[in-house]
Amino acid sequence: MDNMGPQNLEAEPVKPDLTNGADKSEEPPMKKARLEEPAPSEQQNGQTTDRKKGVAPIKAEFLIEKPKYILTASTNADDAAEAAAYDDRDNEKKGKKQKTKGQNKNRSFGSSKDAKGLCASRTYASEFSPEECQFGEKCRFEHDLRVYLKQHKREDLTTFNGICPVFDARGKCSTGWKCRFVGSHMIERDTVDGRKELVLVEDEERKKKAQSVVPIADEDNCINNTTMEQKADLAKRRRGTPRADKLGDWIDEVSKQLELHLHGRGQKEDEQADNAESKEKEEKEEQRATYTEPPFLPSEKRRLYFGPETPALAPLTTQGNLPFRRLAVELGAQLTYSEMALSMPLFQGHKPEWALMRAHESEALPPTVSSRASVVQGYDNSKDMKFGAQIAGNKYRYVMKATEVLSALTPNLRVIDLNCGCPIDLLYREGSGSALLDMPAKLEKMLRGMNTVSEQIPITVKIRTGTKDNSPNAQKLVERLVLGGHEANILNCGPAGVAAVTLHGRSRQQRYTKEANWEYISETAALIKRLNEKSDEITDTIREPEERMRPNGGKTWFLGNGDCYSHFDHENHIKHAGVDSVMIGRGALVKPWLFEEIQAGQYLDKSASERLSYIEKFARYGMECWGSDEYGIGTTRRFLLEWLSFTCRYVPIGLLEHLPPRMNDRPPYYRGRNDLETLMASNSYKDWIKLSEMFLGPAHKDFKFDPKHKSNAYEAEG
Repeated sequence: MDNMGPQNLEAEPVKPDLTNGADKSEEPPMKKARLEEPAPSEQQNGQTTDRKKGVAPIKAEFLIEKPKYILTASTNADDAAEAAAYDDRDNEKKGKKQKTKGQNKNRSFGSSKDAKGLCASRTYASEFSPEECQFGEKCRFEHDLRVYLKQHKREDLTTFNGICPVFDARGKCSTGWKCRFVGSHMIERDTVDGRKELVLVEDEERKKKAQSVVPIADEDNCINNTTMEQKADLAKRRRGTPRADKLGDWIDEVSKQLELHLHGRGQKEDEQADNAESKEKEEKEEQRATYTEPPFLPSEKRRLYFGPETPALAPLTTQGNLPFRRLAVELGAQLTYSEMALSMPLFQGHKPEWALMRAHESEALPPTVSSRASVVQGYDNSKDMKFGAQIAGNKYRYVMKATEVLSALTPNLRVIDLNCGCPIDLLYREGSGSALLDMPAKLEKMLRGMNTVSEQIPITVKIRTGTKDNSPNAQKLVERLVLGGHEANILNCGPAGVAAVTLHGRSRQQRYTKEANWEYISETAALIKRLNEKSDEITDTIREPEERMRPNGGKTWFLGNGDCYSHFDHENHIKHAGVDSVMIGRGALVKPWLFEEIQAGQYLDKSASERLSYIEKFARYGMECWGSDEYGIGTTRRFLLEWLSFTCRYVPIGLLEHLPPRMNDRPPYYRGRNDLETLMASNSYKDWIKLSEMFLGPAHKDFKFDPKHKSNAYEAEG
């Protein structure tokens, strides 16, 4: 990237303006409106300074020369936040290398483990009272505790004052002798026979203090934990999905009858389709009578509320892990979603997919809402929570099965969201993700089935504008989801029952190459408002379906998503786009205090030390989630480095000449207001590792972090 700044903008005129004589730099009306409010900040010495598109307007005194090495943005950087792991599988399929097992086989981070592991029979036992090892002399792990601590285990860390973060938070450490801070929760005591014995200790006061504030949370202060037995039952098919199976059979039978009716195959009645209107109505009524009633009707769901005060953290694959969501909730996020889970592995009991359903107890608390929520029919904020699950699938039977087991084994979910926006090629070619945008009948079938088997959990859906740039179809899809398609009219079964729709203002083809189309989102918001009113009219005058078949008493909530990077963007979308709430993805990754900024209604210029404290919290939360042993610290470091590949994009407010900051602006080379701020702005992966070492200690000799992998925000060249 060339060295660019406000002082040299006039030296680099835009060629199209000179050749055509047209002012192509003029922004569209929506974009101009966004710049009118902060106009005074663009006045410099009585002259108006143009803002160059795509370049962060950093003050001239902070700009520096181009460094010797070149760092360029990766084209697929932001896609990594959606489904990097699944994209890796796709790339591996295209390659000619021998396939290896596992989902993340192209994401090698090396090994973070002890030179020789300690036998599980000794992990939590005192030195002289170990459990019996079932493998005996054939066991390949170390059984002598002192030998393990002296020769095979890495030295204790000195970060966090040498106190284990897990022990400090809960009064006991879940990794036992393997902990890298084991010296803070072990003692050497004298035995009766005069020997010295190593013993792990627990702190009763800390344990009492750490007692869960949420009744449904476990001893690790998490919710939605599934047991090994439950996952084994799914894997070995000892636990069935009777509701989904029966409903799937009914859908198959009804689909055949609908095909006969709609296409006239063997149906004499269809030959009279052009007869008088009265006769057509009679035939439709006769046809309805031939259909079997569904085995299960949607039960009364928990009511939802979305408002300006409930900004949501978008589902983010890899980056949307439990420690990051916990930090985001602490900073004001009112709604969170799990990372996208695939439906088939879920009902087959795969451990990695079920691990995505774990949430911190803070996500089980109800969101903070205004008095508006009290006027929503049937909404009870005390029974609401912040955490929802997102799943993806390409067959309605798979999606229904996954929904049934989720509602049975993890009932503490706010919603179950169906992903219809993931652009990754692997999922698209298999017919899931954004491929469902081109299959509205199939999608409606999926959502209707999910609603039938999800018990009390509402069903929502996240979509994009379409699959192609020039042919958006989200509005037609939304109309079908709110009112029901042609098949629903024939069966008189009402709409699919979607409680909320989230629209990402980009197409699948577009990915992140352009700004989100909030004008289209605004049009869709107006459409949903009209459809909600039309739904009321239909209910009152024509069909009068049962109330329990309509979500939220007849109201479908609408959330907008895309390029929200400041409180100014959020307020603008609420006021002018007409959305009920805003879902935030990359903006929260770059600056997680964005939710706090929205609550305050002003820009927050966080200092480098404050931002470093967030990294410290992530390190603490990561060790609480994945463990404080060598493996857990390696896992924490891996996810921390991936998050830092986004945070380095943040440009402090105090360094900008013009506001508001923009999501897609990339900074020229600059220095911060102090050395720490400069370090945190570095897009070199080596500097990210330095930041991680402040809290996680030196990386393991076998740990790797590939800067050229597309899951990182930047890749090195030359």
